Amino acid sequence: MSEGRFRHIVRIAGVDVEGDLLIPYGLAKIKGVGYHTGLAIARIVGLDPQSRIGYLSDAEVRRVEDVINNPLKYGIPAWYLNRRKDYASGEDRHLISADLIFEARSDIEREIKTRSWRGIRHQLGLKVRGQRTHTTGRIGPVVGVTKGKAAQQKQE
Repeated sequence: MSEGRFRHIVRIAGVDVEGDLLIPYGLAKIKGVGYHTGLAIARIVGLDPQSRIGYLSDAEVRRVEDVINNPLKYGIPAWYLNRRKDYASGEDRHLISADLIFEARSDIEREIKTRSWRGIRHQLGLKVRGQRTHTTGRIGPVVGVTKGKAAQQKQE
């Protein structure tokens, strides 16, 4: 790490990250990378997790991006990835940013098209994962309650 040069904004994997954040927290700003994944990436690359993102050199940023894009190559276990046994290819992958959003959306569209239970719940805009819906998750305008004299005047 080059301690002399500090950058206030660092571009990592297509995301502008604030330079004053610690490495795991800065990497967590990338969609698809959480705090613990950022911690693992910092340790694999050989960076101090307590150092700031802004002090990373360009070479270190490239190494971090390579680990984010190819985590299996660097020894990160398959259970750490966010897309295991992909529906189309069957392989373990780790998706970030727009790819993650696109795949999640296409999974939901596939569920809707196959008319599975989850797909029907998505289509109706209801809760999907077995939550209760009697009192929560209501949509539409609120129906207010009128009390006392106001209710009597309304009835007349």
